[in-house]
Amino acid sequence: MPRAILCVLDSFGIGGAEDASAFGDAGSDTLGHIAGRCAAGEGDREGLRSGPLSVPNMDRLGLGAAGRLSTGKDVPGLDFSGEPEGLWGYAAEVSNGKDTPSGHWEIAGVPVRFDWGYFPEKIPTFPNELIAKICEKAGLDGILGNKHASGTVIIAELGEEHLRTGKPIFYTSADSVIQIAAHEEHFGLERLYKLCEITRELADPYNIGRVIARPFTGETAETFERTPNRRDYSVLPPEPTLLDRLTAAGRTVYGIGKISDIFAHQGVAKVLKGAGNDQLFDKTLQAMDEAKDGDLIFANFIDFDSLYGHRRDVPGYAAALEHFDRRLPEMTARMRDGDILILTADHGCDPTWKGTDHTREHVPVIGTGPGIAGRSVGGRQTYADIGESLADHLGVAKGSNGTSFL
Repeated sequence: MPRAILCVLDSFGIGGAEDASAFGDAGSDTLGHIAGRCAAGEGDREGLRSGPLSVPNMDRLGLGAAGRLSTGKDVPGLDFSGEPEGLWGYAAEVSNGKDTPSGHWEIAGVPVRFDWGYFPEKIPTFPNELIAKICEKAGLDGILGNKHASGTVIIAELGEEHLRTGKPIFYTSADSVIQIAAHEEHFGLERLYKLCEITRELADPYNIGRVIARPFTGETAETFERTPNRRDYSVLPPEPTLLDRLTAAGRTVYGIGKISDIFAHQGVAKVLKGAGNDQLFDKTLQAMDEAKDGDLIFANFIDFDSLYGHRRDVPGYAAALEHFDRRLPEMTARMRDGDILILTADHGCDPTWKGTDHTREHVPVIGTGPGIAGRSVGGRQTYADIGESLADHLGVAKGSNGTSFL
C-alpha cells in the first residue's frame, strides 16, 4: 500500500485567482512577481542570493508550466525545456477567506463556506468587554498592544515593557486571529498556553478562527527571538477531513510544524515540530523514515509566509524557495515504490503587493513519485481536489467535496 507526502509551501501562490478582485488582490502573483524582480536584479541581497530565480527541481516537475497555465505568462527564470516530469497544474480556492485554516481545511477536503470574524484595523482593536473578561479570568492587570501588527515588530516594540510590567502582548492581523506574545521564561510557557486556552473559549462568540501563543526569549529589543514553542488553538473543521478519514481507517497521520494546531489536534497521530523551514524539512524526512504503508505525512513550511511574505521581503522569499528546491532531492530520494509527493500552498502572500496581508491566488499542484508519469492536471476548481486525490491514492473513503485528478 502506498504512502503520501503533502508539503504546503505556506503562501506560495502562482497567480491571482478568478475572484481576486473581490479581495483587492487582482494582479497579485507571488511566484511571478518574485521571479520578475529577481530577473530585473531587484531580488539580490549581498551574502544571500543574486540573479534570476533558480528552482530547477520544481521547474523540472512542472512549476513553470503551472505558473504559465495559471497566468498565461512565462515565469522569468523558469525555463525548463521539454515536457514536465511530474503532475502539474494549479488549484483555486472556494473557501470564503484567504487565511491559513481555510486553505488547509480545503486542501484536506473541507472548504470553509462561512465567514470568520475579524477585528477592525483601529487602536484598540479588540472589544473592551472581551479583554475585560480575559483579564478577569486569567488574573491579569491588563494587556499591551491591542492592535494590528507584525509579530516580530510588536515584540521588539513592546517586549521590554512586557518584561517590566508582566502584561502579555495582544495583537491581530487581517486573518481571523488573536495572537498573544509573552516571554517564555519570565511570563512562563505554560502560563501563556493557559492564557490562550482562556482566550480561545472567550473568543468563540466572535467566530475567531485561531488564538496563537507566540513565546519569545531574550532580554532586550535587539535580542528578542520567537521560539519554536508556538501553539495554535483552532476551532474544529465543520465536517470530517481527509485526516479524520485516514484515522478512522487505521492509518497514521504525521503533522509536521503547525499542521496539528490548524486542525485543532484532530486526526493527527504524530506531531513533529521545528523552528523554521530547514528543521521542518528535517522532520519531514524523519517522518518519511518512520511512516508505514498507507500513512500520510502532512507538512507546513511556514517561513515563506511568516518571514518573507508578510514582511514583503522579495530576496528572502526567493532565497527560501531556492534553498527548498536544493533540498527537494533529499525528499524524493526517500520515496518508496508507490509513494506520491504533492507540493502545494494554502494561499498567496505576494511580497510585492500592497500592505502585509495574504493574497487571493491560485496555488501550485505539483506531484511526483516512483512510476508517476508527467502530465497536466489542469486548473482545479477547488483545493479539495488535492485531498480527494490523496484519498484515492491511499485507498480511503471519498469526501463530499472535490474530485481526484489521479
